[in-house]
Amino acid sequence: MHHSRILAAAATALLITGCANMDDTQRRTATGAGVGALAGAVIGSATGGSAGTGAVLGAGVGALGTYIWSRNMENQRRSMEQATRGTGVGVTQTADNQLRLEIPSDISFDTNSSNIRGAFRPLLDQFAQGLRDNPHTEVRIVGHTDSTGSDAVNDPLSVDRAASTRSYLAARGVDPARIRIEGHGSHQPVASNDTAQGRAQNRRVEIYVGEPGRG
Repeated sequence: MHHSRILAAAATALLITGCANMDDTQRRTATGAGVGALAGAVIGSATGGSAGTGAVLGAGVGALGTYIWSRNMENQRRSMEQATRGTGVGVTQTADNQLRLEIPSDISFDTNSSNIRGAFRPLLDQFAQGLRDNPHTEVRIVGHTDSTGSDAVNDPLSVDRAASTRSYLAARGVDPARIRIEGHGSHQPVASNDTAQGRAQNRRVEIYVGEPGRG
C-alpha cells in the first residue's frame, strides 16, 4: 500500500506551507510546491511508481508557477503605492504574483470618452518607468464600464480605453508588443449598477503586470 507515503507527502506539503518565518511570496511558492508534491505523490502511487519520487517531481512543477515576484516587481509595487497614495487607485499583489492596479474612472477617463485625463498621466508616467526598469514583464490592460447604455456602446468603449492606455505607455518607451488589451464592457461589475456609487466603481481600468518565471 502506498497510502502512507501519500500521507507523508501531504504532511510535508502542509509543513512547508505553514512555516511561520516565511513571507507572503515564499509562502505562495511553497504552497505551489506542496500542492505539486501531493499531486506528484498521488500520480506516482497511481501509476505504480514511487510516491516519494512522484512528490519530488510534482513539487518542481508546482513551484514553477506562472509568475514570480522578483525584487523588481516589489520595487514597482512600492513605487506605484507611493505615486497613487490618496488617489483612490488600488495597488495589490495578486495570488498568482501579478501586480494589479485598479484605476477608477474619475481619475482615468471622462464619461463616454477614451481620452486619458490629466490626473491619469503622472501615474502612467511612473508606471511606464517601472516597466522600462523591468523589461521582462508582461502587461494586460482591461477596460470596464457601468451598465448605462447598450453593449454596442460599452463594449468598444472599454476596449478603446485599454487601447488608449497602451498607446500612452508605448509613447513613453514601453514596447507595445508586451501589452495585451481587453475590454469587458459592463459584463464584469464589482458593485451594483443600481446606485451612482456602484456605477462609479464599475467604470474602471485594471492593469496587470506579471514577470514570467525563467527556469
